[in-house]
Amino acid sequence: MDFILGIDGGGTSCRAALAMPDGRVLARASSGAANIRTDLTNARTHIVEAAQRAFTEAGHDPGLVARTPAVLGLAGANVGTYRQQLQAILPFRESRVESDAEIALEGAVGSGDGAIAVLGTGSAYRVRRGGVSRPIGGWGFQVGDQASGARIGRDLLEQTLLAYDGICEASPLTREIMAVFRDNPEDVVEFTVAAKPGDYGGFAPKVFEHAAQGDAVARHIVSKAIADVEAALGALDLCDGDVLCLLGGLAGLYAPLLAPRYRALLGQPQGDALSGAVRMAARFFGTAAAEAVDG
Repeated sequence: MDFILGIDGGGTSCRAALAMPDGRVLARASSGAANIRTDLTNARTHIVEAAQRAFTEAGHDPGLVARTPAVLGLAGANVGTYRQQLQAILPFRESRVESDAEIALEGAVGSGDGAIAVLGTGSAYRVRRGGVSRPIGGWGFQVGDQASGARIGRDLLEQTLLAYDGICEASPLTREIMAVFRDNPEDVVEFTVAAKPGDYGGFAPKVFEHAAQGDAVARHIVSKAIADVEAALGALDLCDGDVLCLLGGLAGLYAPLLAPRYRALLGQPQGDALSGAVRMAARFFGTAAAEAVDG
């Protein structure tokens, strides 16, 4: 077996890493969003696109994807039959589809014990003890993903319309957002018709920025989000000495805002979710797997 693939797909982008069977990465590449619950067809397109680009980046024929096994950690893989639907239409020699939180846990703490909070376009939590991992959250934008970029962006638009109607006080942030939509609330509503989680998530950094400047609406949204993160961390039953890694695009913004008991547990992740996918691919399909069979 010549190569293995690790793939990390979320609501904003899809990343692929081409590696040797021992896990040594040869090249990385990226493409568009790959949340299989939000848009299965385009997710599949972006997954294949990222994989082919990784081959090209490494100087190999992208057609080799058909002969290469892959581990894919994807947003939306933890619910419904999306995982099975995707596996049926992937072009790889063999595909193992996991949740994005599972590969993130593997990347952050390896195969040992530890916990993660993934805080990006979506949100999810996972803890592993004694080799058994347990997920919390990650139920999707409509009914879950509290404190995610998507939920923060949605909350911002809600507060902006409340301020426009005079129900709540306006702030510099809500006025700025209204200007983005040409001061027309109907444009805000039209945005929501086709908006994906990543579209909402694009507003999240601005909320944190304005919260740091004292904007009342931004502070309200961020305070609620912090409470949601800490509630989920509480459900992980973390103890002193446990390792907790914050991952995702909003991790650096949340870390200094958490309560001292959680800040004390924070550790530097060994690697990112993509490295976790590669590590799992090496274990399932690569040198380690071959040695186990030979042994």
